[in-house]
Amino acid sequence: MKAPLFAAIAASTLALASAAPAQSNLRTAVFAGGCFWSVEKFFEAAPGVVAAVSGYSGGASKNPTYEAHQGHMEAVRVTYDPSKTSYAKLVDHFFHNIDPTDPNGQICDKGPSYRTAVFVSSPQERQTAEAIKVQVQKQLGAAIATQVRPAATFWPAEAYHQDFAKKNPRRYEAYRIGCGRDRHLKVIWGGR
Repeated sequence: MKAPLFAAIAASTLALASAAPAQSNLRTAVFAGGCFWSVEKFFEAAPGVVAAVSGYSGGASKNPTYEAHQGHMEAVRVTYDPSKTSYAKLVDHFFHNIDPTDPNGQICDKGPSYRTAVFVSSPQERQTAEAIKVQVQKQLGAAIATQVRPAATFWPAEAYHQDFAKKNPRRYEAYRIGCGRDRHLKVIWGGR
């Protein structure tokens, strides 16, 4: 009796394992795009993205917090399955969901912690990010303020910031609408 049960469990486990991507094949990328709630939300909806975590990156201090982020930018670490999307697609998706021309922040969020950047961890990622930045500059016909920076330590944000748009949909929508994010991005990107 145990042998058939074991065989059935082993078969279903093998089927599940082959259907799910192996964790070792997943990759990460880090983007700073203003309010991390918005960046997390638009990346979670992107094909091939497994997870998006709000946090801080780019500064020298350890263990930054929302109240004390000393030189860090609000950032999002994106975990993705490279068999379902590419780093280039993620960078392009990022640029098309921010105002890359604003050197002072994003939409209604201004200041150093809201500036935009693509954090790269290899020469190939740098080449890809720089090439897409050039394409975006040509597309918009404007100088691009988004930086391409070397990867830095990523510090996850406090628990109350994680999945904020999912956990607090009314508060997030009030922020997004009040900020004018959609309207602003439509002006920048139009039908591009």
